[in-house]
Amino acid sequence: MSKPVSRSSASSSASSSKSKPVLIVAGVAVAAALLGVVSYTATKPSPPGTSGSSAVAEVSADPQAGVYAELEKYARRDASDQLALGRADAPVVLIEYADFKCGYCGKFARDTEPVLIEKYVENGTLRIEWRNFPIFGEESEAVARASWAAGQQGRFWQFHKAAYADGAKEKGFGTERLAALAKEAGVPDPARFAKDSGSEAARAAVRKDQEQGYELGASSTPSFLVNGRPIAGAQPLETFTEAIEAAAKSAKAAGR
Repeated sequence: MSKPVSRSSASSSASSSKSKPVLIVAGVAVAAALLGVVSYTATKPSPPGTSGSSAVAEVSADPQAGVYAELEKYARRDASDQLALGRADAPVVLIEYADFKCGYCGKFARDTEPVLIEKYVENGTLRIEWRNFPIFGEESEAVARASWAAGQQGRFWQFHKAAYADGAKEKGFGTERLAALAKEAGVPDPARFAKDSGSEAARAAVRKDQEQGYELGASSTPSFLVNGRPIAGAQPLETFTEAIEAAAKSAKAAGR
């Protein structure tokens, strides 16, 4: 689990949200804080040759255990959302708050997410909604805006794959590097990509996601919600499959 080195980039936007009513009741706010306070030890990937049991977040077989209705409402289910995969009416929504400079986010993107897509997104069970949550300074902000810009041309997930490829973050996310990633992702109009990346619309979109993450109590990446169940860190695949299947079971019982 990667923790932020600074929240300065969000301070001005966060201040504007202080005047808004707090919509999450106290008990739910405590549950949401799980996204930010789970220790590194509890969320780090297992060392080679170990069972990994200490790294697995507890997910009860009870479909309602650890699920908070107020958190479930954070799913947007917008069919036009270019930063989402899967049916807008899928019974389960996994929301991911992540930073392209986060190593553990990259691990999830490379090792776990493709399995979830093949197993659950493709059969209509799961929808994945991305939230840009840049916490590592200016380059994090820049690549977040660039990913949104790629999405404006229908290439967000291709950009996501390129930016999370092994060794990609070590090359940095300067202007030339972002242009190269856009080209690798097949973004058709480089000039529009550059313009969109620097636009106020891009800044507003990233700021909206970022404010939502901080409102939920997330202070590290990656952080997840699965139908209102908080999961912190790049947990093993089994943690996500158990949470998704429990959520699907609950949705079926509710007639959704």
